[in-house]
This record gives sequence, C-alpha cells and structure tokens, in this order.
Amino acid sequence: MDSSVAKGLDALSALAHRPAEGGPGATAASVSELARRLGRDRSQLSRVLTAMAAEEFVARDDVSGGVAPHWRLYTAARDLTAHRLRTDGLTALEGMAAETGESCYLGVLVGDTTVTIAERVPQGSRQLGSWIGRPYPAYCSDCGQALLSDADDDEVTAVFARTEFLRHGPNTPTGVDDFLRRLEETRRRGYSIVDEEAEPGLYSVAVPVRDFTDEVVAAVQVVGPRRRLQPRTRECAAAALRWGGRLERALRGA
Repeated sequence: MDSSVAKGLDALSALAHRPAEGGPGATAASVSELARRLGRDRSQLSRVLTAMAAEEFVARDDVSGGVAPHWRLYTAARDLTAHRLRTDGLTALEGMAAETGESCYLGVLVGDTTVTIAERVPQGSRQLGSWIGRPYPAYCSDCGQALLSDADDDEVTAVFARTEFLRHGPNTPTGVDDFLRRLEETRRRGYSIVDEEAEPGLYSVAVPVRDFTDEVVAAVQVVGPRRRLQPRTRECAAAALRWGGRLERALRGA
C-alpha cells in the first residue's frame, strides 16, 4: 500500500532506528536523507512529514530543519511498557508458578532498593501479606543483582554510594566490592542466585527483563526455602529464563 499513512509509518520507522545506527548524539534526519533511504519523492515525503509534525508524531529541528520522532512517542512507549509489565508480567508469573510450584515475583529498581510490582503465590504458601509495593535493599534482595546486571561497576557503585550494607542473612554482601564480585557471576550466568542473602533459609533465582530500548526494566524471580529450591536451581532458572524471555518479547512488541 502506497498511502500517506504507509509513507508516514515508513518514515517514522526509519527515524526511530536512526539513533542506534548513527550512534550517540545522532542528529535529526534531513528530508533529503530520508527520501534517499526510503526511495521516496522528496516533495511528497516533505508534505507527509509536515502533516506528521502538526500531529506531533515528529518534531522539526529549528536549526537544521531535520526531523526526529516527537518526544511524546517515547513517553507513550514508556507508559505502554509500564502497563505491559503489569499485564504480561502477571502472565509470566502465572506460567512460572505453574511450572515450579513456587512463589514468583516481578520486581523493579527504585534508587538503591527493589520493589515488587506483581506476584503469584501458590496455594498453601505461608507468606504473610503481600510483597507488592514493599521496598527491600537491592544489595541483598532477591532480584537486586538481576536488575543491576547491565550496569557497569561505576554505575553500581554510584547506586550504593550512600547505602549502609546491613546484615539480613548469613550471606549478605558486606559492601560494594563484595556485591560486585557476586554481580560478575550473575552477568556470566545470565541470571542471579541469592542464597541466604536476604534472610536465613531463603533462596531465589532471578532473570533480568529488558524493554524496547534494551535496558533492564524489571526482573522475574522464583523464591522459596533453600532446602527445596537449591537442588532445583537449574529447573527454576530455566523457567525464569523462558518466561522472562516471553515478557521481554512482549515489551518489545515482538
């Protein structure tokens, strides 16, 4: 279809992918550049882009005259990601809980803490109350390492710059350097193992979940008693990787 809508969507797609191709600091694309890339007539494309600018799908650079996706699109995409984290995230937790028979959670990073935004707890669980909305120190939480797995060491150090590493379990990290050593193992494996770091007898595996920008925005977790989960580490990790991957594809619109 060669309609104005199709032309506009082609142009928007080309603009959206241009920053990644151009690298950091890539500028707005000129109409001529877009016309060459898309094999379109420049004057026709210019009219389409003018209409898109009026509806705030694209924004024009006052200096160069080039065009780029309007910031409102990024805001809308972020809002959609937050919504899908809770909807598709709950689906992922249901799948994980069904496969593992264990309590499963979805957490996000807030400052130097992690916060649970969704959970699925099996019948018969002894959990008292809900963890949703409750912060926990990221340095020893079930998903802290997973959420920080893509951050470099300097970024991690900055996150914990004012954090006091209090002991919550027999294996709680003693400081940033200790946390970074454990984080390196998480990066290598692709998932974290938290073994009595949050509290005595508690064991968990967690997998990072990335959005359309390829940034870690959440982590899925399988949590339970060490005596039961530790022998099933690979099984629980496989389930978390599988369902975390499905959630990641949903966030990317795949």
